Formats: sequence, C-alpha cells, structure tokens
Amino acid sequence: MEKKVTKIGVLTSGGDSPGMNAAIRAVVRTGIYHGMEVFGIMRGYSGIIENDIIKMESRSVANIIQRGGTILKTARCKEFFDYEGRKKAYGNLTKLGINGLVVIGGDGSFRGAQVFSNEFDIPCIGLPGTIDKDIAGSDFTIGFDTAVNTAVEAIDKIRDTADAHDRLFIIEVMGRDAGYIALHSGIATGAENILIPERKTDINEVILSLQEKEKRKKLVNLIVVAEGDEFGGGNEVAKAVKSSLPNLDVRVCILGHIQRGGSPTCLDRLIASRLGYAAVDALIEGGEKHNVMIGIVNNRLFYTPLDKAIKAKQRIDNEWLKIIKILAS
Repeated sequence: MEKKVTKIGVLTSGGDSPGMNAAIRAVVRTGIYHGMEVFGIMRGYSGIIENDIIKMESRSVANIIQRGGTILKTARCKEFFDYEGRKKAYGNLTKLGINGLVVIGGDGSFRGAQVFSNEFDIPCIGLPGTIDKDIAGSDFTIGFDTAVNTAVEAIDKIRDTADAHDRLFIIEVMGRDAGYIALHSGIATGAENILIPERKTDINEVILSLQEKEKRKKLVNLIVVAEGDEFGGGNEVAKAVKSSLPNLDVRVCILGHIQRGGSPTCLDRLIASRLGYAAVDALIEGGEKHNVMIGIVNNRLFYTPLDKAIKAKQRIDNEWLKIIKILAS
C-alpha cells in the first residue's frame, strides 16, 4: 500500500529564480494547514546528503514572498549523481521521518528527483523554477516573468541612449539553451533583430537588414541576442557587424545576472503560490499525482510525469518567429 505522506521536505536546486521564496512559503503553510511537518532543506540535494535540514514553522516563511533568490539557498550537487550519495541522503531523510519531497528547480533537478524516487520510493513533486521557461508542461515557469521584465526595463533604458547617439546596441540576455527571454523582451522592446538558439543565425541576413536600414537613415537599432545563440553571443555578433559596417556606431551590453535577481512580479508570486499549494495537495492525494512536475497550462494545473518532464523541452512556436520578422521590418 502507498504510504501516507506526513512529513515533507522542500528544497530549491539549480539556478535561482525570483518567486522561489513564494513557492517555499506556499508549501510550508499548506503543509502545516493539513497537519504535516515541513522541513526546509538547505542548498538543494547537498543539504540532504549533509543533513542540513531545518524544521519549518509558519513564521519561518513570514515576509519572504516579495524577496528574490531563495531562503533555502541553492547548489548543484555532484555527490547526488552517485548511488552512495543518494543512499546517504535517504538515510538522513529516514531519520527525520520525511516521506515526501517538493523539488523547486529545472530539468536537472527533476532528473535527480526521479532517480531518487525510483530507488528509494519517496514520492517527489517537481515545481518548474527557472528563468529560462524551457520546461514543457507549463505555460510559465517560476521566475521567467520577472526576468523578462527586468530585461525589458533595461533594454528600454538602452534605447534612450541609443536614440540620443544614433547607435546600434547589441544586447545579450540570458538563455544558454533557450531563447524565450530574448524572444519576449525583444518583441516587447521593438528590437530590429532577435537571435535565439532555436533558430539558425544567418549573420549575413542580419547585416543586410542593417544595411537596408542604414539606407533608409534608420540609425537607431537594437539587436537582442540570447547568450546561447550559435553565433556566440553579443560580442561575436558585434565583431561581425563592425567588420561589414565600419561606419556604424556599435555598442554591446551584456545584462547578465541582474535578470536572476530582484523582487518577483505579481505573476511570478501568483504562479509560485498556486504551484506550492498544489504540490502539497498532490503529495496528499497520491497515486498518479506522485512523481510529477506540476505546471499551469491554459490557467489550469497540469501534471507531467517526471520522466517525461526531463525529456521534453518547451518549443518556440513558428508563429513567434513570423511575428519577429514582420514587426522588425
């Protein structure tokens, strides 16, 4: 028989994202509401192995919903890749009686959760916490909306100085494997070109586009490029443009880790709160709702088995690529 979950552990793993604290808060308070004991695990899977686990009360998560980052810290744990490391982690959870886990992170975090659950029969619930929005099974991930709004605010300010000096600005945003931040922020700020990993970059096409705009005396241009674009990011794009268009005044701005931080937007707080609440409900309900990632699709909760969540990637719809081409002309 399936064991009733009575003690929950919650951890954040992988890259931090705004809204993780709101999700932690929802897990803790929903668990306590249902009479469960809830434990916070520090520094992701490292905290389980090192037994860095603390009892959480309702007041433990007071005044954190508006904070970026994660109060539980986060880390990547090589030791958890090995069976001996996972066995040690299981022993530490067993000593405390923890028999359910909520893992807030990305596909790497879910991969660890799936293996751990299969080996030691501890149900795990994954919540998509990543600014990249690259996980299939959810329209949004915790932190994406904040990150893209941070990028939009920065790019709007860059456009002001680009306009004052008649410059071309190449702005590099985060997105090593996924171009969603570049796509959304580029469209929202009226970028002339958006370069993303999901689409092959034709640098000659970019240069021809800029040459055509130069002829039309359109001297203020923005190119938004994801860091993982195959051409090599902002600096490499700038080199190629300068070599072909030496008269253009070109500047590069790499936004970097400011996109990870900051107070989460209303949307991220709502998504995180809803998913944290749903994670506890799933652990209570059991059955098909164990070992799943919970997302939101068409404003409804959506449950994806962990083994599928770690294989499927969110794909950019071709319609978005068409929109980019038309609106940037």
